[in-house]
Amino acid sequence: MKPEGIAEGPRIYNLFPLLAGPFPAWKPHLERARRMGFNWVFVNPVQQTGVSGSLYSIADYCALNPLLIDPAAGPADQQFRSMIGQVHQLGMKLMIDLVINHTASDSPLVSQHPAWFRRNESGEIIHPGAYDNNQWVSWNDLAAVDNATSSDRQALWEYWLGIVRHYAAHGFDGFRCDAAYQVPGELWRFLISSARTEFPHLQFFAETLGCTTDQTLEVARAGFDYIFNSSKWWDFSAPWCLDQLRQTAPVVPSISFPESHDTERLASELDGHRDAIRQRYVFSALFSSGVMIPIGFEYGFRRRLHVAKSSPEDWESPAWDDTDFIRSVNALKANHRIWNEDAPVESIDADNPGVVALLKKTRDGSQSALLLLSKDHHQPQALDLPPIESLLQGGIAVAWPQSREMNALPPAGFQVFAADEVR
Repeated sequence: MKPEGIAEGPRIYNLFPLLAGPFPAWKPHLERARRMGFNWVFVNPVQQTGVSGSLYSIADYCALNPLLIDPAAGPADQQFRSMIGQVHQLGMKLMIDLVINHTASDSPLVSQHPAWFRRNESGEIIHPGAYDNNQWVSWNDLAAVDNATSSDRQALWEYWLGIVRHYAAHGFDGFRCDAAYQVPGELWRFLISSARTEFPHLQFFAETLGCTTDQTLEVARAGFDYIFNSSKWWDFSAPWCLDQLRQTAPVVPSISFPESHDTERLASELDGHRDAIRQRYVFSALFSSGVMIPIGFEYGFRRRLHVAKSSPEDWESPAWDDTDFIRSVNALKANHRIWNEDAPVESIDADNPGVVALLKKTRDGSQSALLLLSKDHHQPQALDLPPIESLLQGGIAVAWPQSREMNALPPAGFQVFAADEVR
């Protein structure tokens, strides 16, 4: 039984549409997510794409991607609504990507509303892009939206609000706002406040990866409920990760992830080292208020998700089944307030550079916890810590998964201690 008074953070299962296939095939994945203890499902864009087929190159914001429709299962909208109903029947909430910084280059909006798009000096549509090995790569399948200075800005903003209302009316509980820092904060404030007048329980999650802490904080102040942090890339040594948390925690809670649809699979990065992958999930789940994994993480999938090329045929034979392990971590998180709150984390000297010891306290100081992680994936690591009770300033209420007497960590090992009351 979960103790009273715990406001659970989001435990998010990213059901990647192209890998899962048509909506009627999603049910077993949703049921598995619930069994693992997730309370949110996140789906990437499900709308009609442009010619590139990329999920993030949206041509029609209200039409559904034909790849997600089973021709033999009835009307498309009925299949869509049935999927939404299944999520809610299982006791989970549902969020979808909100992509408003660009559209597909071949979207009808480009010709219908030319003033909505950014253009160069020659009047040509600007395509977003990114640097790859110091070379600018232009994404020609995308058209950059001029949310800031469009001469038809009010109509553009009302259009985006209409899209938010459309999916909220269908039953979506939240939105993952793609590249949120590339959209004016004033627009986010307009969308969030306006949408909540009709749907007061809507939640908004800002994707802020790749921007500075100052940019993240600026986005957070636009009214977002959560941001996604960069702890996935932390080496457990450099100071930047704890510094970022120290700055963002008082402003907005965050969500960690060991991998995402934008990254390589962790099983590929760590060459199938199951214990190291488990360790990373423990860290991600307990570091911040929320946690997220993409479909297949629980099975050690290695094939990277692709926003245009993935398909149900890419489903891999499981390397293992970590559904029970993930369920146990999620239960630990759900049952203790300290793991559902962003609060500054202090690194404690374990007298061994191969061990990271992280001390966390709730913002009101009433609860504390210690997370021990071995940085070495191949050799056991000795511990030399003060008495755990003295570090926690209270009796040990939780010791998971090993004994309360710790003098070493196994390779890629971890240990969790918590005190529910600090003296």
